[in-house]
Amino acid sequence: MPVFTRFSRSPQPGIPGAGAETERDETAAEVLADEVEAPGSRFRLAHLRTWRTRHPRAARALRLTTTTLAAVLVLGALLLPNTLPAVEPDSFARIPAEAVIGAVVMLVLPRRPRLAAAVLYGLGLTALTTVNLLDMGFNEYLGRGFNAALDWDLLPDAQAYVEDTLGGGVATAAAVGAVVLVLLVAAVMVAATIRLADVLARHRPRATKGALLAGTAWVTCSALGLTLFGGPIASERGAGALRVHAQRTVESLRDEAAFVRQSKADTFGNTPPDQLLPDLRGKDVIFTFIESYGRSALEDPIMAPGVDRALDTSTEALTKAGFHARSGWLTSATFGGSSWLGHSTTMSGLWIDNQRRYRTVTAGDHLTLTKAFRKTGAWDTVGVMPGVQKGWPEEKWYGLDKLYDAFDLGYRGPKFSWSTMPDQYALEAFQRQVHGKKRDKPLMSFVILTSSHQPWAPLPKLVGWDDLGDGSVFDAVQKAGNEASDVITDTTRSRQEYGKSIQYSVTSLTQWLERYGTDDTVLVFLGDHQPMARVSGNRASRDVPVSIVAKDPKVLDKVADWKWTEGLKPGRDAPVWKMSAFRDRFLKAYGSTPHASGG
Repeated sequence: MPVFTRFSRSPQPGIPGAGAETERDETAAEVLADEVEAPGSRFRLAHLRTWRTRHPRAARALRLTTTTLAAVLVLGALLLPNTLPAVEPDSFARIPAEAVIGAVVMLVLPRRPRLAAAVLYGLGLTALTTVNLLDMGFNEYLGRGFNAALDWDLLPDAQAYVEDTLGGGVATAAAVGAVVLVLLVAAVMVAATIRLADVLARHRPRATKGALLAGTAWVTCSALGLTLFGGPIASERGAGALRVHAQRTVESLRDEAAFVRQSKADTFGNTPPDQLLPDLRGKDVIFTFIESYGRSALEDPIMAPGVDRALDTSTEALTKAGFHARSGWLTSATFGGSSWLGHSTTMSGLWIDNQRRYRTVTAGDHLTLTKAFRKTGAWDTVGVMPGVQKGWPEEKWYGLDKLYDAFDLGYRGPKFSWSTMPDQYALEAFQRQVHGKKRDKPLMSFVILTSSHQPWAPLPKLVGWDDLGDGSVFDAVQKAGNEASDVITDTTRSRQEYGKSIQYSVTSLTQWLERYGTDDTVLVFLGDHQPMARVSGNRASRDVPVSIVAKDPKVLDKVADWKWTEGLKPGRDAPVWKMSAFRDRFLKAYGSTPHASGG
Protein backbone atom coordinates (compact mmCIF):
# COMPACT_ATOMS: atom_id res chain seq x y z
CA MET A 1 0.00 0.00 0.00
CA PRO A 2 2.70 2.59 0.77
CA VAL A 3 4.07 2.15 -2.74
CA PHE A 4 0.70 2.80 -4.37
CA THR A 5 0.13 5.78 -2.10
CA ARG A 6 3.43 7.25 -3.30
CA PHE A 7 2.53 6.76 -6.95
CA SER A 8 -0.86 8.46 -6.50
CA ARG A 9 0.56 11.58 -4.91
CA SER A 10 -0.58 14.79 -6.62
CA PRO A 11 1.69 17.77 -7.28
CA GLN A 12 1.36 20.69 -4.91
CA PRO A 13 0.71 24.01 -6.62
CA GLY A 14 3.39 26.57 -6.05
CA ILE A 15 5.91 24.10 -4.62
CA PRO A 16 9.25 24.05 -6.50
CA GLY A 17 10.01 20.75 -8.20
CA ALA A 18 6.38 19.66 -8.26
CA GLY A 19 6.49 19.12 -12.05
CA ALA A 20 9.56 16.90 -11.81
CA GLU A 21 7.90 14.91 -9.04
CA THR A 22 4.86 14.36 -11.23
CA GLU A 23 7.14 13.24 -14.06
CA ARG A 24 8.89 10.71 -11.79
CA ASP A 25 5.57 9.48 -10.40
CA GLU A 26 4.17 8.83 -13.88
CA THR A 27 7.33 7.03 -15.00
CA ALA A 28 7.32 4.87 -11.90
CA ALA A 29 3.68 4.02 -12.43
CA GLU A 30 4.40 2.95 -15.98
CA VAL A 31 7.31 0.77 -14.85
CA LEU A 32 5.12 -0.85 -12.17
CA ALA A 33 2.38 -1.50 -14.70
CA ASP A 34 4.92 -3.22 -16.94
CA GLU A 35 6.06 -5.41 -14.04
CA VAL A 36 2.52 -6.32 -13.03
CA GLU A 37 1.64 -7.28 -16.62
CA ALA A 38 4.90 -9.16 -17.22
CA PRO A 39 6.30 -10.65 -14.00
CA GLY A 40 9.00 -12.46 -15.95
CA SER A 41 10.57 -9.12 -16.81
CA ARG A 42 11.28 -8.16 -13.16
CA PHE A 43 14.62 -9.90 -13.09
CA ARG A 44 15.77 -8.25 -16.31
CA LEU A 45 14.65 -4.81 -15.13
CA ALA A 46 16.37 -5.31 -11.80
CA HIS A 47 19.56 -6.40 -13.53
CA LEU A 48 19.44 -3.35 -15.82
CA ARG A 49 18.93 -1.00 -12.84
CA THR A 50 21.87 -2.62 -11.07
CA TRP A 51 24.08 -2.08 -14.13
CA ARG A 52 22.99 1.56 -14.36
CA THR A 53 23.78 2.04 -10.67
CA ARG A 54 27.22 0.48 -10.99
CA HIS A 55 28.07 2.33 -14.24
CA PRO A 56 26.21 5.66 -14.13
CA ARG A 57 28.44 7.44 -16.65
CA ALA A 58 28.30 4.62 -19.16
CA ALA A 59 24.55 4.35 -18.70
CA ARG A 60 24.10 8.07 -19.27
CA ALA A 61 26.35 7.99 -22.35
CA LEU A 62 24.39 5.01 -23.71
CA ARG A 63 21.08 6.79 -23.17
CA LEU A 64 22.29 9.95 -24.87
CA THR A 65 23.80 8.02 -27.77
CA THR A 66 20.67 5.92 -28.29
CA THR A 67 18.42 8.96 -28.15
CA THR A 68 20.63 10.93 -30.52
CA LEU A 69 20.76 8.08 -33.03
CA ALA A 70 16.98 7.69 -32.82
CA ALA A 71 16.50 11.41 -33.49
CA VAL A 72 18.95 11.34 -36.40
CA LEU A 73 17.17 8.35 -37.94
CA VAL A 74 13.73 9.93 -37.65
CA LEU A 75 14.81 13.34 -38.93
CA GLY A 76 16.84 11.72 -41.69
CA ALA A 77 13.86 9.68 -42.86
CA LEU A 78 11.61 12.75 -42.85
CA LEU A 79 14.10 14.86 -44.83
CA LEU A 80 15.53 12.19 -47.15
CA PRO A 81 15.32 13.34 -50.82
CA ASN A 82 14.11 10.97 -53.52
CA THR A 83 17.01 11.46 -55.95
CA LEU A 84 20.66 10.58 -55.44
CA PRO A 85 22.08 13.94 -56.56
CA ALA A 86 19.98 15.69 -53.90
CA VAL A 87 21.35 13.58 -51.03
CA GLU A 88 23.66 16.23 -49.58
CA PRO A 89 24.14 17.60 -46.05
CA ASP A 90 22.32 20.78 -47.07
CA SER A 91 19.13 18.82 -47.66
CA PHE A 92 18.89 17.90 -43.99
CA ALA A 93 19.20 21.46 -42.64
CA ARG A 94 15.43 21.80 -42.30
CA ILE A 95 12.69 21.77 -39.69
CA PRO A 96 10.28 18.96 -40.61
CA ALA A 97 6.66 19.67 -39.74
CA GLU A 98 6.04 15.93 -39.32
CA ALA A 99 8.55 15.81 -36.45
CA VAL A 100 6.88 18.68 -34.62
CA ILE A 101 3.42 17.18 -35.05
CA GLY A 102 4.68 13.76 -34.02
CA ALA A 103 6.24 15.17 -30.84
CA VAL A 104 3.00 16.95 -29.89
CA VAL A 105 0.97 13.78 -30.42
CA MET A 106 3.35 11.73 -28.26
CA LEU A 107 3.21 14.34 -25.50
CA VAL A 108 -0.57 14.39 -25.19
CA LEU A 109 -1.21 10.66 -25.37
CA PRO A 110 -1.21 8.31 -22.33
CA ARG A 111 1.14 5.38 -22.25
CA ARG A 112 -0.68 2.67 -24.24
CA PRO A 113 -1.98 4.90 -27.07
CA ARG A 114 1.44 6.56 -27.17
CA LEU A 115 3.13 3.21 -27.74
CA ALA A 116 0.70 2.34 -30.53
CA ALA A 117 1.18 5.76 -32.12
CA ALA A 118 4.96 5.37 -31.96
CA VAL A 119 4.78 2.00 -33.71
CA LEU A 120 2.52 3.40 -36.44
CA TYR A 121 4.79 6.42 -36.83
CA GLY A 122 7.79 4.13 -37.24
CA LEU A 123 6.00 2.04 -39.86
CA GLY A 124 5.04 5.24 -41.67
CA LEU A 125 8.70 6.27 -41.73
CA THR A 126 9.54 2.83 -43.10
CA ALA A 127 7.05 3.30 -45.93
CA LEU A 128 8.40 6.79 -46.61
CA THR A 129 12.02 5.57 -46.68
CA THR A 130 11.10 2.66 -48.96
CA VAL A 131 9.34 4.81 -51.56
CA ASN A 132 12.18 7.34 -51.46
CA LEU A 133 14.73 4.58 -52.10
CA LEU A 134 12.57 3.19 -54.91
CA ASP A 135 12.32 6.70 -56.35
CA MET A 136 16.11 6.96 -56.27
CA GLY A 137 16.49 3.72 -58.18
CA PHE A 138 13.81 4.54 -60.74
CA ASN A 139 15.14 8.07 -61.25
CA GLU A 140 18.66 6.71 -61.66
CA TYR A 141 17.72 4.11 -64.28
CA LEU A 142 14.40 5.19 -65.79
CA GLY A 143 14.49 8.95 -65.29
CA ARG A 144 11.21 9.02 -63.31
CA GLY A 145 9.86 8.24 -59.89
CA PHE A 146 8.35 4.96 -58.72
CA ASN A 147 4.65 4.44 -59.39
CA ALA A 148 2.99 2.18 -56.84
CA ALA A 149 0.07 1.48 -59.17
CA LEU A 150 2.16 0.40 -62.13
CA ASP A 151 5.72 -0.53 -61.30
CA TRP A 152 5.58 -3.60 -59.07
CA ASP A 153 5.52 -5.70 -62.24
CA LEU A 154 8.91 -4.27 -63.20
CA LEU A 155 10.68 -5.61 -60.12
CA PRO A 156 10.83 -9.22 -61.43
CA ASP A 157 12.22 -7.82 -64.70
CA ALA A 158 14.86 -5.96 -62.71
CA GLN A 159 15.84 -9.18 -60.95
CA ALA A 160 16.01 -11.00 -64.30
CA TYR A 161 18.25 -8.24 -65.65
CA VAL A 162 20.60 -8.54 -62.66
CA GLU A 163 20.65 -12.32 -63.11
CA ASP A 164 21.53 -12.05 -66.80
CA THR A 165 24.11 -9.35 -66.13
CA LEU A 166 25.83 -10.35 -62.90
CA GLY A 167 24.70 -13.94 -62.35
CA GLY A 168 21.97 -15.83 -60.52
CA GLY A 169 23.77 -15.73 -57.17
CA VAL A 170 24.03 -11.95 -57.23
CA ALA A 171 20.38 -11.62 -58.29
CA THR A 172 19.19 -13.87 -55.45
CA ALA A 173 21.39 -12.07 -52.95
CA ALA A 174 20.07 -8.71 -54.15
CA ALA A 175 16.42 -9.83 -53.83
CA VAL A 176 16.96 -11.30 -50.36
CA GLY A 177 18.99 -8.26 -49.36
CA ALA A 178 16.20 -5.91 -50.43
CA VAL A 179 13.64 -7.76 -48.30
CA VAL A 180 16.01 -7.89 -45.32
CA LEU A 181 16.76 -4.18 -45.73
CA VAL A 182 13.07 -3.26 -45.60
CA LEU A 183 12.52 -5.40 -42.50
CA LEU A 184 15.62 -3.96 -40.86
CA VAL A 185 14.52 -0.40 -41.62
CA ALA A 186 11.10 -1.18 -40.14
CA ALA A 187 12.62 -2.63 -36.95
CA VAL A 188 15.06 0.24 -36.50
CA MET A 189 12.48 2.95 -37.25
CA VAL A 190 9.91 1.52 -34.85
CA ALA A 191 12.56 1.17 -32.13
CA ALA A 192 13.66 4.75 -32.76
CA THR A 193 10.16 6.21 -32.53
CA ILE A 194 9.38 4.23 -29.38
CA ARG A 195 12.62 5.46 -27.83
CA LEU A 196 11.85 9.10 -28.64
CA ALA A 197 8.26 8.78 -27.44
CA ASP A 198 9.53 7.41 -24.12
CA VAL A 199 12.06 10.25 -23.78
CA LEU A 200 9.38 12.85 -24.50
CA ALA A 201 7.09 11.33 -21.86
CA ARG A 202 9.85 11.24 -19.22
CA HIS A 203 10.78 14.86 -19.88
CA ARG A 204 7.34 16.21 -20.62
CA PRO A 205 7.72 19.83 -19.33
CA ARG A 206 10.95 20.49 -21.21
CA ALA A 207 9.75 18.53 -24.26
CA THR A 208 6.55 20.58 -24.36
CA LYS A 209 8.54 23.81 -24.38
CA GLY A 210 10.82 22.43 -27.09
CA ALA A 211 7.89 21.35 -29.26
CA LEU A 212 6.31 24.80 -28.81
CA LEU A 213 9.54 26.53 -29.83
CA ALA A 214 10.02 24.22 -32.84
CA GLY A 215 6.42 24.72 -33.94
CA THR A 216 6.73 28.49 -33.62
CA ALA A 217 9.97 28.45 -35.60
CA TRP A 218 8.39 26.33 -38.32
CA VAL A 219 5.34 28.61 -38.64
CA THR A 220 7.54 31.71 -38.72
CA CYS A 221 9.90 30.32 -41.35
CA SER A 222 6.96 29.14 -43.44
CA ALA A 223 5.12 32.45 -43.21
CA LEU A 224 8.21 34.46 -44.11
CA GLY A 225 9.37 32.01 -46.77
CA LEU A 226 12.82 31.74 -45.19
CA THR A 227 15.31 29.56 -47.02
CA LEU A 228 18.65 27.96 -46.29
CA PHE A 229 21.04 26.40 -48.84
CA GLY A 230 18.51 27.02 -51.57
CA GLY A 231 15.56 25.32 -49.88
CA PRO A 232 12.79 26.25 -47.43
CA ILE A 233 13.69 25.88 -43.77
CA ALA A 234 10.11 24.89 -42.93
CA SER A 235 9.85 21.45 -44.48
CA GLU A 236 6.97 19.08 -45.09
CA ARG A 237 8.95 16.80 -47.39
CA GLY A 238 7.81 13.55 -45.81
CA ALA A 239 4.10 14.27 -46.07
CA GLY A 240 4.65 15.81 -49.49
CA ALA A 241 6.39 12.69 -50.78
CA LEU A 242 3.60 10.41 -49.61
CA ARG A 243 1.01 12.82 -51.03
CA VAL A 244 2.75 12.81 -54.43
CA HIS A 245 2.80 9.01 -54.49
CA ALA A 246 -0.87 8.84 -53.53
CA GLN A 247 -1.81 11.33 -56.25
CA ARG A 248 0.34 9.48 -58.77
CA THR A 249 -1.44 6.24 -57.93
CA VAL A 250 -4.92 7.74 -58.22
CA GLU A 251 -4.08 9.46 -61.52
CA SER A 252 -2.69 6.21 -62.91
CA LEU A 253 -5.88 4.34 -62.10
CA ARG A 254 -7.95 7.07 -63.77
CA ASP A 255 -5.62 7.07 -66.74
CA GLU A 256 -6.18 3.39 -67.33
CA ALA A 257 -9.90 3.84 -67.92
CA ALA A 258 -9.29 6.73 -70.32
CA PHE A 259 -6.65 4.78 -72.23
CA VAL A 260 -8.97 1.80 -72.74
CA ARG A 261 -11.36 4.13 -74.59
CA GLN A 262 -8.52 5.76 -76.52
CA SER A 263 -7.05 2.45 -77.67
CA LYS A 264 -10.35 1.47 -79.27
CA ALA A 265 -10.28 4.49 -81.57
CA ASP A 266 -8.04 4.08 -84.62
CA THR A 267 -7.62 6.45 -87.56
CA PHE A 268 -6.77 3.53 -89.87
CA GLY A 269 -8.72 0.81 -88.08
CA ASN A 270 -11.20 0.28 -90.94
CA THR A 271 -8.93 1.08 -93.87
CA PRO A 272 -9.38 -1.57 -96.59
CA PRO A 273 -6.25 -3.66 -97.32
CA ASP A 274 -5.82 -2.23 -100.82
CA GLN A 275 -5.66 1.30 -99.37
CA LEU A 276 -2.82 0.55 -96.95
CA LEU A 277 0.76 1.40 -97.95
CA PRO A 278 0.21 1.34 -101.72
CA ASP A 279 3.39 3.38 -102.35
CA LEU A 280 5.64 0.73 -100.77
CA ARG A 281 4.32 -2.26 -102.69
CA GLY A 282 7.16 -4.45 -103.92
CA LYS A 283 9.65 -3.12 -101.35
CA ASP A 284 11.41 -5.13 -98.65
CA VAL A 285 10.78 -2.96 -95.57
CA ILE A 286 12.81 -3.44 -92.40
CA PHE A 287 11.97 -1.73 -89.09
CA THR A 288 14.94 -1.99 -86.75
CA PHE A 289 15.24 -0.79 -83.16
CA ILE A 290 18.70 -0.23 -81.72
CA GLU A 291 18.70 -0.69 -77.96
CA SER A 292 19.26 2.52 -75.94
CA TYR A 293 20.14 4.55 -79.05
CA GLY A 294 19.32 7.99 -77.66
CA ARG A 295 20.01 11.62 -78.43
CA SER A 296 22.74 11.76 -75.80
CA ALA A 297 24.84 9.42 -77.93
CA LEU A 298 25.03 12.18 -80.55
CA GLU A 299 25.40 15.16 -78.22
CA ASP A 300 27.19 14.14 -75.01
CA PRO A 301 30.85 15.32 -75.11
CA ILE A 302 32.14 11.91 -73.98
CA MET A 303 30.06 9.73 -76.29
CA ALA A 304 29.30 11.92 -79.29
CA PRO A 305 32.74 12.11 -80.98
CA GLY A 306 32.94 8.35 -81.58
CA VAL A 307 29.26 7.97 -82.48
CA ASP A 308 29.39 10.95 -84.85
CA ARG A 309 32.38 9.44 -86.63
CA ALA A 310 30.56 6.12 -86.98
CA LEU A 311 27.47 7.84 -88.42
CA ASP A 312 29.51 9.97 -90.81
CA THR A 313 31.53 6.96 -91.97
CA SER A 314 28.38 4.88 -92.42
CA THR A 315 26.61 7.67 -94.31
CA GLU A 316 29.56 7.95 -96.69
CA ALA A 317 29.77 4.18 -97.21
CA LEU A 318 26.03 3.89 -97.86
CA THR A 319 26.15 6.76 -100.33
CA LYS A 320 28.88 4.96 -102.28
CA ALA A 321 26.65 1.87 -102.31
CA GLY A 322 23.79 3.92 -103.79
CA PHE A 323 21.75 4.46 -100.62
CA HIS A 324 20.50 7.77 -99.26
CA ALA A 325 19.07 8.61 -95.86
CA ARG A 326 16.92 11.13 -94.00
CA SER A 327 16.97 11.47 -90.20
CA GLY A 328 14.97 13.18 -87.47
CA TRP A 329 14.04 12.85 -83.80
CA LEU A 330 11.26 11.04 -81.94
CA THR A 331 10.43 11.57 -78.29
CA SER A 332 10.26 8.13 -76.70
CA ALA A 333 7.50 7.00 -74.37
CA THR A 334 10.09 5.47 -72.04
CA PHE A 335 13.53 6.28 -70.66
CA GLY A 336 16.44 4.12 -69.56
CA GLY A 337 14.61 0.80 -69.95
CA SER A 338 11.30 -0.94 -70.71
CA SER A 339 12.19 -1.06 -74.39
CA TRP A 340 8.91 -2.77 -75.28
CA LEU A 341 7.09 0.47 -74.45
CA GLY A 342 9.07 2.26 -77.15
CA HIS A 343 8.51 -0.52 -79.66
CA SER A 344 4.78 -0.67 -79.08
CA THR A 345 4.35 3.12 -79.06
CA THR A 346 6.07 3.47 -82.43
CA MET A 347 4.16 0.64 -84.04
CA SER A 348 0.70 1.38 -82.58
CA GLY A 349 0.52 5.17 -82.73
CA LEU A 350 -0.58 5.18 -79.07
CA TRP A 351 1.38 6.68 -76.19
CA ILE A 352 2.28 3.57 -74.18
CA ASP A 353 4.39 4.80 -71.29
CA ASN A 354 3.66 2.19 -68.63
CA GLN A 355 3.14 -1.53 -68.23
CA ARG A 356 -0.58 -1.30 -67.63
CA ARG A 357 -1.13 0.54 -70.91
CA TYR A 358 1.04 -2.03 -72.64
CA ARG A 359 -1.05 -4.89 -71.31
CA THR A 360 -4.26 -3.13 -72.27
CA VAL A 361 -3.30 -2.42 -75.86
CA THR A 362 -1.60 -5.75 -76.59
CA ALA A 363 -4.70 -7.57 -75.37
CA GLY A 364 -6.74 -5.83 -78.07
CA ASP A 365 -6.64 -5.66 -81.86
CA HIS A 366 -5.38 -2.10 -82.42
CA LEU A 367 -3.70 -1.83 -85.84
CA THR A 368 0.07 -1.80 -85.55
CA LEU A 369 2.27 -0.58 -88.36
CA THR A 370 3.67 -4.08 -88.76
CA LYS A 371 0.16 -5.55 -88.81
CA ALA A 372 -0.82 -3.07 -91.54
CA PHE A 373 1.72 -4.72 -93.84
CA ARG A 374 0.26 -8.13 -93.09
CA LYS A 375 -3.30 -6.90 -93.54
CA THR A 376 -2.56 -5.91 -97.14
CA GLY A 377 -1.69 -9.50 -98.02
CA ALA A 378 1.16 -8.12 -100.12
CA TRP A 379 3.98 -8.88 -97.66
CA ASP A 380 5.31 -11.74 -95.59
CA THR A 381 5.93 -10.46 -92.07
CA VAL A 382 8.65 -11.71 -89.71
CA GLY A 383 10.14 -10.71 -86.39
CA VAL A 384 13.81 -11.17 -85.47
CA MET A 385 14.24 -10.82 -81.72
CA PRO A 386 17.43 -12.24 -80.23
CA GLY A 387 16.45 -10.85 -76.83
CA VAL A 388 13.30 -12.99 -76.57
CA GLN A 389 14.04 -16.16 -74.60
CA LYS A 390 10.55 -17.31 -73.64
CA GLY A 391 7.00 -17.32 -74.97
CA TRP A 392 6.04 -14.01 -76.55
CA PRO A 393 2.28 -13.71 -77.13
CA GLU A 394 2.66 -10.17 -78.53
CA GLU A 395 3.74 -11.82 -81.80
CA LYS A 396 0.07 -11.97 -82.83
CA TRP A 397 -0.61 -8.36 -81.85
CA TYR A 398 2.29 -7.18 -84.00
CA GLY A 399 0.93 -9.18 -86.93
CA LEU A 400 3.98 -11.37 -87.51
CA ASP A 401 3.74 -14.52 -89.62
CA LYS A 402 6.92 -15.89 -88.06
CA LEU A 403 9.10 -15.03 -85.08
CA TYR A 404 12.79 -15.85 -84.80
CA ASP A 405 13.85 -15.63 -81.15
CA ALA A 406 17.15 -16.30 -79.36
CA PHE A 407 16.87 -20.04 -79.95
CA ASP A 408 15.99 -19.90 -83.65
CA LEU A 409 19.06 -18.13 -85.00
CA GLY A 410 21.60 -20.93 -84.60
CA TYR A 411 23.95 -19.05 -82.29
CA ARG A 412 26.54 -21.15 -80.45
CA GLY A 413 28.78 -18.40 -79.14
CA PRO A 414 28.91 -16.72 -75.70
CA LYS A 415 26.42 -14.25 -74.27
CA PHE A 416 27.55 -10.66 -73.90
CA SER A 417 26.04 -9.81 -70.52
CA TRP A 418 22.28 -9.35 -71.09
CA SER A 419 22.56 -9.62 -74.88
CA THR A 420 22.22 -13.20 -76.08
CA MET A 421 24.29 -12.64 -79.22
CA PRO A 422 26.14 -9.85 -81.06
CA ASP A 423 24.10 -7.71 -83.44
CA GLN A 424 26.40 -8.59 -86.32
CA TYR A 425 25.63 -12.27 -85.89
CA ALA A 426 21.87 -11.65 -85.49
CA LEU A 427 21.83 -9.68 -88.75
CA GLU A 428 23.82 -12.32 -90.61
CA ALA A 429 21.46 -15.04 -89.31
CA PHE A 430 18.52 -12.90 -90.45
CA GLN A 431 20.07 -12.72 -93.90
CA ARG A 432 20.84 -16.45 -94.03
CA GLN A 433 17.51 -17.70 -92.69
CA VAL A 434 15.05 -15.04 -93.83
CA HIS A 435 16.04 -12.05 -95.91
CA GLY A 436 18.30 -13.87 -98.35
CA LYS A 437 15.80 -16.56 -99.30
CA LYS A 438 13.66 -16.40 -102.41
CA ARG A 439 9.97 -15.81 -101.78
CA ASP A 440 6.77 -15.03 -103.63
CA LYS A 441 6.14 -11.79 -101.73
CA PRO A 442 8.35 -8.98 -100.49
CA LEU A 443 9.27 -9.04 -96.81
CA MET A 444 8.38 -6.79 -93.91
CA SER A 445 10.80 -7.41 -91.04
CA PHE A 446 10.68 -6.24 -87.43
CA VAL A 447 14.21 -6.50 -85.99
CA ILE A 448 15.34 -5.73 -82.43
CA LEU A 449 19.11 -5.35 -81.89
CA THR A 450 20.42 -5.82 -78.35
CA SER A 451 24.21 -5.36 -78.21
CA SER A 452 23.87 -1.80 -76.88
CA HIS A 453 21.86 -2.94 -73.84
CA GLN A 454 23.30 -1.93 -70.47
CA PRO A 455 25.65 -2.65 -68.71
CA TRP A 456 27.76 -2.38 -71.90
CA ALA A 457 30.32 -4.94 -70.78
CA PRO A 458 31.65 -7.08 -72.23
CA LEU A 459 31.09 -5.64 -75.71
CA PRO A 460 31.35 -7.55 -78.99
CA LYS A 461 33.59 -6.35 -81.79
CA LEU A 462 33.13 -6.52 -85.53
CA VAL A 463 34.66 -9.55 -87.21
CA GLY A 464 34.76 -10.56 -90.86
CA TRP A 465 31.24 -11.25 -92.12
CA ASP A 466 32.43 -14.43 -93.76
CA ASP A 467 33.95 -15.60 -90.45
CA LEU A 468 30.81 -15.43 -88.32
CA GLY A 469 29.90 -19.13 -88.61
CA ASP A 470 27.85 -20.24 -85.61
CA GLY A 471 29.15 -17.41 -83.43
CA SER A 472 31.99 -19.34 -81.76
CA VAL A 473 34.38 -16.75 -83.18
CA PHE A 474 33.18 -14.42 -80.41
CA ASP A 475 34.52 -16.62 -77.58
CA ALA A 476 37.85 -14.83 -77.45
CA VAL A 477 36.19 -11.42 -77.80
CA GLN A 478 33.90 -12.09 -74.87
CA LYS A 479 36.70 -13.36 -72.63
CA ALA A 480 38.85 -10.31 -73.38
CA GLY A 481 36.02 -7.89 -72.61
CA ASN A 482 35.37 -5.82 -69.50
CA GLU A 483 33.58 -7.11 -66.43
CA ALA A 484 30.03 -5.78 -66.14
CA SER A 485 30.47 -5.00 -62.44
CA ASP A 486 33.51 -2.81 -63.21
CA VAL A 487 31.70 -0.73 -65.82
CA ILE A 488 28.22 -0.30 -64.38
CA THR A 489 29.59 1.15 -61.11
CA ASP A 490 31.71 3.79 -62.92
CA THR A 491 29.75 6.61 -64.59
CA THR A 492 32.56 7.73 -66.90
CA ARG A 493 33.35 4.21 -68.06
CA SER A 494 29.64 3.50 -68.53
CA ARG A 495 29.38 6.49 -70.86
CA GLN A 496 32.48 5.48 -72.77
CA GLU A 497 31.39 1.87 -73.21
CA TYR A 498 27.83 2.88 -74.05
CA GLY A 499 29.17 5.08 -76.83
CA LYS A 500 31.23 2.17 -78.17
CA SER A 501 28.18 -0.09 -78.11
CA ILE A 502 26.18 2.37 -80.24
CA GLN A 503 29.07 2.62 -82.70
CA TYR A 504 29.13 -1.17 -82.92
CA SER A 505 25.36 -1.55 -83.44
CA VAL A 506 25.04 1.23 -86.02
CA THR A 507 28.09 0.00 -87.95
CA SER A 508 26.84 -3.61 -87.90
CA LEU A 509 23.48 -2.54 -89.30
CA THR A 510 24.82 -0.24 -92.02
CA GLN A 511 27.46 -2.76 -93.10
CA TRP A 512 24.72 -5.38 -93.36
CA LEU A 513 22.74 -2.99 -95.57
CA GLU A 514 25.77 -2.30 -97.78
CA ARG A 515 26.38 -6.02 -98.10
CA TYR A 516 22.84 -7.32 -98.62
CA GLY A 517 20.60 -4.35 -99.46
CA THR A 518 18.96 -4.18 -102.90
CA ASP A 519 17.24 -1.55 -105.00
CA ASP A 520 14.00 -2.51 -103.25
CA THR A 521 15.29 -2.42 -99.66
CA VAL A 522 13.84 0.22 -97.32
CA LEU A 523 15.40 0.39 -93.85
CA VAL A 524 13.82 2.35 -91.00
CA PHE A 525 15.93 2.29 -87.86
CA LEU A 526 15.67 4.15 -84.57
CA GLY A 527 16.39 4.00 -80.88
CA ASP A 528 13.85 2.70 -78.40
CA HIS A 529 14.87 5.08 -75.59
CA GLN A 530 17.71 7.02 -74.04
CA PRO A 531 20.22 5.15 -71.83
CA MET A 532 19.74 5.33 -68.07
CA ALA A 533 19.97 8.76 -66.41
CA ARG A 534 23.44 8.13 -64.97
CA VAL A 535 24.73 7.87 -68.55
CA SER A 536 22.49 10.25 -70.49
CA GLY A 537 22.27 12.85 -67.71
CA ASN A 538 19.66 13.75 -65.10
CA ARG A 539 18.08 16.40 -67.32
CA ALA A 540 18.42 14.60 -70.65
CA SER A 541 15.57 14.68 -73.13
CA ARG A 542 13.69 11.54 -74.13
CA ASP A 543 14.55 12.00 -77.80
CA VAL A 544 15.92 9.22 -79.99
CA PRO A 545 17.27 9.37 -83.56
CA VAL A 546 15.25 7.86 -86.41
CA SER A 547 16.42 7.31 -90.00
CA ILE A 548 14.91 6.11 -93.27
CA VAL A 549 17.39 4.62 -95.77
CA ALA A 550 16.65 3.55 -99.36
CA LYS A 551 18.13 3.40 -102.88
CA ASP A 552 14.90 4.28 -104.66
CA PRO A 553 14.68 8.12 -104.56
CA LYS A 554 10.88 7.93 -104.69
CA VAL A 555 10.87 6.43 -101.18
CA LEU A 556 12.59 9.47 -99.68
CA ASP A 557 10.65 11.89 -101.88
CA LYS A 558 7.49 10.76 -100.08
CA VAL A 559 8.85 12.17 -96.81
CA ALA A 560 10.43 15.33 -98.21
CA ASP A 561 7.91 17.50 -96.38
CA TRP A 562 9.05 16.02 -93.06
CA LYS A 563 12.11 18.30 -93.29
CA TRP A 564 14.40 15.60 -91.92
CA THR A 565 18.19 15.98 -92.18
CA GLU A 566 20.09 14.31 -95.02
CA GLY A 567 22.28 11.42 -93.85
CA LEU A 568 22.18 9.24 -90.75
CA LYS A 569 22.82 12.02 -88.24
CA PRO A 570 19.81 14.25 -87.53
CA GLY A 571 20.60 17.93 -87.08
CA ARG A 572 20.09 19.55 -83.70
CA ASP A 573 17.23 21.58 -85.19
CA ALA A 574 15.65 18.66 -87.04
CA PRO A 575 11.93 18.14 -86.32
CA VAL A 576 11.02 16.37 -83.07
CA TRP A 577 7.79 14.35 -82.95
CA LYS A 578 6.27 12.24 -80.26
CA MET A 579 7.02 8.60 -80.95
CA SER A 580 3.29 7.89 -81.08
CA ALA A 581 2.95 10.20 -84.10
CA PHE A 582 5.20 8.07 -86.32
CA ARG A 583 2.72 5.36 -87.32
CA ASP A 584 0.11 7.69 -88.80
CA ARG A 585 2.69 9.93 -90.48
CA PHE A 586 4.35 6.91 -92.06
CA LEU A 587 1.06 5.39 -93.24
CA LYS A 588 -0.08 8.69 -94.77
CA ALA A 589 3.30 9.38 -96.40
CA TYR A 590 3.12 6.08 -98.27
CA GLY A 591 -0.41 6.47 -99.58
CA SER A 592 -2.65 4.96 -96.89
CA THR A 593 -6.22 6.28 -96.69
CA PRO A 594 -7.68 6.91 -93.19
CA HIS A 595 -10.87 5.03 -92.30
CA ALA A 596 -11.46 5.40 -88.58
CA SER A 597 -12.82 2.75 -86.24
CA GLY A 598 -13.99 2.69 -82.63
CA GLY A 599 -14.09 5.81 -80.54
